[in-house]
Amino acid sequence: MGGPALASLPPRLAACLLASEPAAKLACVHALQADWLAGALDPAVEVARDPIDRPGHPQKPDLIPPQKVPRRRVDTLPGRAALIHALAHIEFNAINLALDAAHRFAGMPPAYYADWLKVADEEALHFDLLNTHLASLGYTYGDFPAHNGLWDMALKTAHDPLVRMALVPRVLEARGLDATPLIVDKLRVANDLRMVEILAVIERDEIGHVAIGSRWFGWLCAARGLVPESTFRQLLVEYDAPPLRPPFNLAARRAAGFSESELDWLKRL
Repeated sequence: MGGPALASLPPRLAACLLASEPAAKLACVHALQADWLAGALDPAVEVARDPIDRPGHPQKPDLIPPQKVPRRRVDTLPGRAALIHALAHIEFNAINLALDAAHRFAGMPPAYYADWLKVADEEALHFDLLNTHLASLGYTYGDFPAHNGLWDMALKTAHDPLVRMALVPRVLEARGLDATPLIVDKLRVANDLRMVEILAVIERDEIGHVAIGSRWFGWLCAARGLVPESTFRQLLVEYDAPPLRPPFNLAARRAAGFSESELDWLKRL
């Protein structure tokens, strides 16, 4: 006799995507990753899923257009809290993006789902670290307005995993790698050494997340007979991706799977 039937992965992914409150979403994601690692889930990669275009998120923060999010000085406590809040909001969205990458796209190899469950679990940890630090400053997630730009890109790339791998990990998350050294410098000046420690953890993990995106982008290009570098540049134009602007964190991008010729191209921008 065989063992008990394995639970299907897509419904568990959907439950985590739809969870609204941060504590519930984090608990759902951590339990999902634990069950996956324990071999208790069947990836059921061919199972069709109804896409979830509006994942759960709490009533706060208020979502406003990106250009209307106020800029604040990091050398004041409210300004530093606003920065940490913005980073926490990015990580909350990143949990949903990772879950969506696993939920939306059927028929990928099991390793693909393993990778994106790992990413979701790490993004949940990042959110928790930032939210805990925010609380130590007397603030909470939802105290500042935010924008929905990351999820907008999820919808823009919802039709094709190749486009998703190109424009979310290799553009949006890679931009985060570029920004990290600048943010760390500001936080050192503000003497917020705990945030510097947290950002070191986040940068280490995000290099891995961009590398996962690079790997699956390359895999999908190979499967379709496409040249990755020229395809990537074409997609940047075709989907009006956020412009790539220096300074670039070349060492982090190299570690995350960008080729030397891609890095040379970035240097010329």
